[in-house]
Amino acid sequence: MGAGDFVLFESASGYALCEVVEFEEIGSTTKEVQETVGDLKRFSRCVKLKAFCPFESAEQALANINAISEHIVPDELKDFLELQLPSVKKSSKKSKDVTLGLVDPNFASAVQEATSFPCKSSDVVREILRGVRMHLSHFIKELANGNIEQAQLGLGHSYSRAKVKFNPGREDNMIIQAICLLDQLDKDVNTFAMRVREWYSYHFPELIKLVNDNYTFARCAEFIGDRTTFGEDKIEGLGQIVMDDGLAKTIHKASQQSMGMDCAPIDMLNIMSFTKRMVKLAEYRLQLAEYLQKKMATVAPNLGTLVGDTVAARLISKAGSLVSLAKCPASTVQILGAEKALFRALKKKGNTPKYGLIYHSTFIGRAATKNKGRISRYLANKCAIAARIDSFIEEPTTKYGESMRDQVEERLAFYDSGKAPQKNIDVMTAVSKALAEERGDAMDEDEKKAKKSKKEKKRPAEDDAEEGAADTKKAKKEKKEKKEKKEKKAKKAKA
Repeated sequence: MGAGDFVLFESASGYALCEVVEFEEIGSTTKEVQETVGDLKRFSRCVKLKAFCPFESAEQALANINAISEHIVPDELKDFLELQLPSVKKSSKKSKDVTLGLVDPNFASAVQEATSFPCKSSDVVREILRGVRMHLSHFIKELANGNIEQAQLGLGHSYSRAKVKFNPGREDNMIIQAICLLDQLDKDVNTFAMRVREWYSYHFPELIKLVNDNYTFARCAEFIGDRTTFGEDKIEGLGQIVMDDGLAKTIHKASQQSMGMDCAPIDMLNIMSFTKRMVKLAEYRLQLAEYLQKKMATVAPNLGTLVGDTVAARLISKAGSLVSLAKCPASTVQILGAEKALFRALKKKGNTPKYGLIYHSTFIGRAATKNKGRISRYLANKCAIAARIDSFIEEPTTKYGESMRDQVEERLAFYDSGKAPQKNIDVMTAVSKALAEERGDAMDEDEKKAKKSKKEKKRPAEDDAEEGAADTKKAKKEKKEKKEKKEKKAKKAKA
């Protein structure tokens, strides 16, 4: 940077605009220049403080730093720069060479768009701003005696707290925790159910053959308890559990003729206590599945409609978030969850896997063996599109997911019958038009009238143009006829 240039330093206390009096770009990273930056006397000769815009409150400081982190120019900064920087419209050559230096190149381009002042970011600028950061308390006496450190500490805590709390309306973390807990509960409930079957079968072994479902078996064991006390008055209640009155009577009859051992009251108490806990856990598992379904309906409705809530939640959990899943290409979504098989195949130079977590969707199971790879690739493509729609759409809807699910059905039918499916662009256009009509985005009557009036204004001009063209044609025709008449007269005269 040369003399007359400016640098902007965003501190926790405000914006500091410094003017570069003299600084050599050549060798800006050499030891001598770094020593110049570290020495206050030498650095103060090269860089002078032009203006300082302090923040009025901690809330204003947090709002400004959040805007800067997202490459947005706050109004306070824009007004400050327009007031302090020289006008760009000056005709002198020196003013055209003046630039504003910033640390972040993306933010520098945003400032240049907002203020129309030339901005740049380079190693030289960063070196100068490093010196401004070191000696800011010497430039601004009010920030001395630890005030700058207190402001930095307070803003750092507020900024970190806001980033932790920040969630753009997508409760990805809730879905990730819910699906992880659901998978863990599936394993635990299955293990506990097998323990209940084995434990209670010592007392009533015939019940295992009569009731196959683990959850129903646990409820029956909880209802029956000690088989010696199971009378006919309980058959109706048991019939409601097993949903079959005949089976309830068979269970009652088997309890009267059972070959099981008699249990002591303390043993039966422990068996029943564990059985009740297992039943409660299974009921909570159903509640958690309903909770996950509701969350998916608000966070990723199209992806859940396409492949199911469970598979969609597993994809989001494996990717880390819905935004991360939306950034993944279709080839990554296809093998998401099969990383071990992929790297093993790459290491041994074998065949790579065709699918990962999306294998659990119904589409791949319904496809023929030779078409499983093709349909998994097509389904992964649709999953990637659905994830991007869910991630960036403003109003959640399931229309896109339903349309893409129909497309996958058509592709399955195409593999079997050869009937050509619809094109993706036609389907997406139809869905977007339907959503626009539902939102009422169709043209209002006023807009229609305005367009109609414009057309009516254009018509007279078009009519005039047509009349002019007709006149020119008529004139040409008359000239041609006159010329032909003259030629005929000339021929007669010669004859």
